Amino acid sequence: MKNKILFASIFLAVFLGMVSCTDLEEKVYSDIPIDVFFNNEQDMLMYAGTAYTKLQKYPEEFSLWSLDELASDEMVAPGRDDGLVWDNGRWDEIQKHQVKPTNKILTLAWENVYQGIASCNQIIHTIEASPITFPAKDQVTAEIKILRAYYYYLAMDNWGNVQYIIDVTDKNLPVQKDRKFMFAFIENEILSNINKLQDKPTVQFYGRVTQGMAYTLLAKMYLNAQEWIGTNENQKAIDACDKVIALNSYHIEDNFFSNFLVNNEGSSENIFVIPMETVLTKDHFYWYVLTLNDASSATFNFLGGMWDEFILEPGFLNKYADNDLRKNSFLFGQQKDKSGKDIIIDGEPFIYTPTVENYMARKKWEGARCCKYQYQDGLQYYVNDMENDYVLFRYADVLYTKLEALWRLNRAGEMINNPDLQKIRTRAGMTPLTLSDLTTTGFLDELGREFAWEGHRRQDMIRFGAWGNSWWSKPPSGPDAKLFPIPQSVLDANSNLVQNPPM
Repeated sequence: MKNKILFASIFLAVFLGMVSCTDLEEKVYSDIPIDVFFNNEQDMLMYAGTAYTKLQKYPEEFSLWSLDELASDEMVAPGRDDGLVWDNGRWDEIQKHQVKPTNKILTLAWENVYQGIASCNQIIHTIEASPITFPAKDQVTAEIKILRAYYYYLAMDNWGNVQYIIDVTDKNLPVQKDRKFMFAFIENEILSNINKLQDKPTVQFYGRVTQGMAYTLLAKMYLNAQEWIGTNENQKAIDACDKVIALNSYHIEDNFFSNFLVNNEGSSENIFVIPMETVLTKDHFYWYVLTLNDASSATFNFLGGMWDEFILEPGFLNKYADNDLRKNSFLFGQQKDKSGKDIIIDGEPFIYTPTVENYMARKKWEGARCCKYQYQDGLQYYVNDMENDYVLFRYADVLYTKLEALWRLNRAGEMINNPDLQKIRTRAGMTPLTLSDLTTTGFLDELGREFAWEGHRRQDMIRFGAWGNSWWSKPPSGPDAKLFPIPQSVLDANSNLVQNPPM
């Protein structure tokens, strides 16, 4: 908890003050001349923290996370038999890869990414223009440049040819750049700034961009290079993973679920997280409301109602062996109350069924529900929400990224017996991976089991050639569905942009 509070007090609490209309003593930074903008290093750090706060919306209901996950084979929001959840078909469009440019979730996802980019642009400009120097000035500037690269990575991944601007003094409409340009820009930003970053994930740098985060981002860029720019960069992906490994700062936790506890800031596996705290963070983490039925209040002592929207896609649970502990990321079967007794409601056993009979009319307890992140007692939407820090990058991803890159070079045998790699499976109660497990389907399924609902699935399915397949409620889709459309409101506002061409 101490790590989280330290980060929040430096980076997040100030943002609440800056947007508050009631605290007249707070600085309104836009009204302060640049030459007196910072009085000390802490002022600079607090201002830079506003770029990180834009990440807080990522795991929300209308977000890039929900857009990516609902388009994949591991999450779905079927219409309920009471007529709710359907939301004019916006979830259905995403699930079936028929997203319209006017889709609300699509628009909000784009806006959140570009709000992050805009914030980074302003911070970089202000810090570089300020004549005041501090020991950490170059380091903080490098952090925000790589954070901006991360936001652009999200944009390039999901939308392909995207709006590009890095100069806040340029009053022209932003231009559109293709993936090759964006890939080179992001790569250069990382390589030019990575040596200025903090190498060890100390308490002071919890939740911030560090060398571990930057090399992980670079590795994921290179792993997807074949898909994105038509170039095989798997050796570079291996090299970037080796940089993270060489830091000797990250380790596979003994318990898979240690990474997702309420107080998961103690995890030595988590590389880059979004700190969440009920009071100090502006946006909240409320998956319990999104996925659970009201009846689960007897299990977790929740207050208030659940929304009962997002469920595990029927069929996905079958990818887990019965003894795979990672299967416990989801609730299914007879549900228990706090004392361990079966929950019976109006004479009916409360059972989450992994199956759903009717996509258009899901019954109230149909569908397995997510419990990957630990739920604390007494949760109540926007009063006392989840305080688990949301994990964006963790060390298991680094090891599987390296393994996949080696596999694609027909060299997986170089790593298959690595003890840390094997531990990913053995801690889940499974036998270590063997070379025979590494088929296209087998490898993709293993990534799904390890990273379910972590925002990985769309990217992984595209890379393994499975994105156009049909699954439970989704018909086959064409190659143009690999990219989301640019929101119509964005196209209307910028004549330099054209809608994404088919892939």
